[in-house]
Order: sequence, then C-alpha cells, then structure tokens
Amino acid sequence: MANEKKAVSAVTSMSEDFAQWYTDIVKKAELIEYSSVKGCMVIRPYGYAIWENMQRLLDGRFKALGVENVYMPMFIPESLLNKEKDHVEGFAPEVAWVTHGGNDKLEERLCVRPTSETLFCEHYANIIHSYRDLPKLYNQWVSVVRWEKTTRPFLRSREFLWQEGHTIHETAEEAEAFTEKMLETYAEFCETELAMPVVKGKKTDSDKFAGAVSTYAIEALMHDGKALQAGTSHYFGDGFAKAFGITYTDKNNSVKIPYQTSWGVTTRLIGAIIMTHGDDNGLVLPPAVAPVQVVIVPVAQHKEGVLEKAHELYDTLNAAGIRVKLDDSENSPGWKYAEYEMRGVPVRIEIGPRDIEENHCVAVLRHNRKKEFIALDNLVDGVKTCLAEVHDGMFESALKRQEERTYACTSLDEINETLAKNGDGFVKAMWCGDEACEDKVKELTGVGSRCIPFEQETLSDKCVCCGKPAKCMVMWGKAY
Repeated sequence: MANEKKAVSAVTSMSEDFAQWYTDIVKKAELIEYSSVKGCMVIRPYGYAIWENMQRLLDGRFKALGVENVYMPMFIPESLLNKEKDHVEGFAPEVAWVTHGGNDKLEERLCVRPTSETLFCEHYANIIHSYRDLPKLYNQWVSVVRWEKTTRPFLRSREFLWQEGHTIHETAEEAEAFTEKMLETYAEFCETELAMPVVKGKKTDSDKFAGAVSTYAIEALMHDGKALQAGTSHYFGDGFAKAFGITYTDKNNSVKIPYQTSWGVTTRLIGAIIMTHGDDNGLVLPPAVAPVQVVIVPVAQHKEGVLEKAHELYDTLNAAGIRVKLDDSENSPGWKYAEYEMRGVPVRIEIGPRDIEENHCVAVLRHNRKKEFIALDNLVDGVKTCLAEVHDGMFESALKRQEERTYACTSLDEINETLAKNGDGFVKAMWCGDEACEDKVKELTGVGSRCIPFEQETLSDKCVCCGKPAKCMVMWGKAY
C-alpha cells in the first residue's frame, strides 16, 4: 500500500559481527535509545516492559520467602562508606561523588549509591536490639551508579536498575542457608521464566564481592560462547555488623553480633536474554517476560468478517489473561511478520478467510518458525500449549548449546587447542586453589575463573596449571 511503513531493516548477522548484531537488536527492537549522558541509556517502553515482568515475577518469589520491600536513600556520606575498609576499596574506582548542593560546597562528599550495604547497616544498627527483631529480610528496587569506563546497553552502563536484597540473622548457619536459598531462587527464575540454563557455584576468593566472606553466582553461556554472570548472592558473616556496631541481646540476655547476606540481579538480564536466545531476525523472548505473548495478524483483512473474527480472538485471549496484541494497521502481513519477529513475540496468530471457513487459525512459533493449526473452539488452551512449547524449545536449545560448548580439559595446551578448534565456551578444569595459578590460566589461555560449580567432577588429580594436587574443579570462560 502507498502509505505502508518501510519494512524492518535486517540486523547484522551474529556470525559476522556479534557485537554489532547485539547493538542492532537493542536499537531496532526499540529496547533502548542512547542518551546525551555518556554511558547511560534510555530504556524505552518495550525494554522497560520486559524489566517490569521480571520484577513482578521475582518480587513474587521474594515475598513468598518473607522478604519485604524498602527504600534507602540515593546518597551515602563518605564517612559512612568508609566504615568497612574492604568494601570501600572494592568500589572506590567506580564511585560518583556529589560535592555541591546548589552553589554551596558540601561539608562532606556524598556518594551516589553504587550499592547500599552501608545504608542498610546503619539502619539495622538503629532498629535491631533483641533476638525478637531478627531476622530482617529486606529488598529494594532501585537504580545504582558505577562509573564504568567501557559501556554497552544493559550489559554494563553507568546507571542501571536492579534489586538488592539485604538480610540479617541471628546465626551464621541461618545467614549461609539464606545466601544459598537466594542463589537457588535466581537459578529457578532464569530456567523456568527466562528459559536460560545456568551453572551454579561459588566464586573464588579473588573474585568475591568486596567485604564478603563468600560469593555465589549463576553463570550463563551466551551465543558467542562467552559467559555472563546472571546473578550473585553474598554471605557477609559478621564483618559488616562489627564495623557498624550492630548487636542484639539473645534469649539468655547475652550481647551477640548478627550475620548478614546480600543478593541481587540487574537489567543485564535483558542483555542475557538477547544473547542467549536472539537470532539474525531479532529478539526471541521467553513467554513469561515477553511484553506481548501473542500477536494477531489478520490476513486479507479487507475481506468481510476477517477483522471481526480477529477482534473476537483478541477478546478471548485477553480475557484469559494472555498478553495479546491485534495489529489491524494497514501495513502488509509481510511487514507485520518481520516487525514482530524483530520484537521477539513468542506466538503469532494468523487469521484469514480460509481459516475462518475451516474454523481454525494458524499459530507460528517465534523460536523455530513452526506452524500449527489451532481450532477456534480450543483457542485458549491451544495458545497456552504453544507458549509452553516455545519456552521448552528455547530452554532445550540453549541447554544443548551450553552442553556442546562446555569442554573438559586437563592442561593449558588442551584449553588453548580446544578453544582454537571449537570456539569460546565453558572450560571445566581442575585447580589447586592458588590464586597465582588462577591468574596464570587467564594470562595464558584468556579464560578466567567463573565459579567453582556445586556439581563437582574429578577430571584429574592435578591442577591444570601447576600440576600440584587439585582441590576442586573450576568453570572457566571469557566473560562480559
């Protein structure tokens, strides 16, 4: 038609230039726009809707565990930040400072929160007095600022959105158990809602969070074979509590020091979805977080009864709680197919005169372009089955790719040869526990430690680097 929009332009092939492919996706699917503030992005409605769906699903999981939402100030006084030495040293290079209020110089610099441990600790010191006040299970949904030198939309930006949970407990055992419970919560969310398989494990001491006793993480493998840290959960022990003077009186009227945890995921999960599931035609979104789960495209909509039937299908699906869109614009069906493939809509419903005659519609699944006929009398159940099939197919595809690109190696030469032959991926190799060996593996092979997987294997009895007795198997990889 004369006024038809220009067809959706193609994205760069991921095999040609993965970084450019990613940039094309986030722009052409209208997830973000660049900002005049260097290193910061405008998250557009479609991108923000994905985050809102993640937030809703995660928040429900948190509340089921008894977690309550709070809000802490954006600013942290420098003196407060300096109370925990290891913590402040870990964040110092990334901190943005406020030095003036209007035209007046502040008596004390204020840090724009890179994370909020110090604020939670100050609050806990004010409100916790007795064992009856414990545990406190808190979370906040906020933005944070970290002055990154190299940025990329969703993956690494100077301001990003996240949730950060902070809990405080009577005993170390309770705190450690909650740390691992939150990691498991993240892993379940990634696999059951994002269709993204992850490896669960503990970070090495050199890679743990600043001020933590131990850090646990979930690692996902992207299309290009690089790893992405998808979520972390930290056990703080009593270090922060001691630094901030947090104590409580136990049942025996003795003064005790409590134990803390912290855990979080960010909008980088949107980047993880793109790089795990996307293809050369655009986004491929998991149904659970897709802003639009089903799009209805009328075919030959100028013919009698087509638009009426399309609206009828819309009303039926919408009433069933399915996030559905009807595109009855004057653009051609071909343009609409390309548009909603780019946007990653999980299921496309096509309805035309012949379909109406035969009392069915055509469902096209985004992840594999498979076509299925759904009887109009069974529309809701048929669409729900399709959505489940999309999720399962996406997960199975991602898991197969992860398994195919996970390599077991017993020497540095084997790591280099394997990666040169097969491309990047996860490398399973034994480690003696010495940080010098950890650094040397990265220096000589390019892969760094991602985590010490909970599911351990004994590939050999020797460290992949020095040949000394091995203590554990480590998952290595190049990372974002």
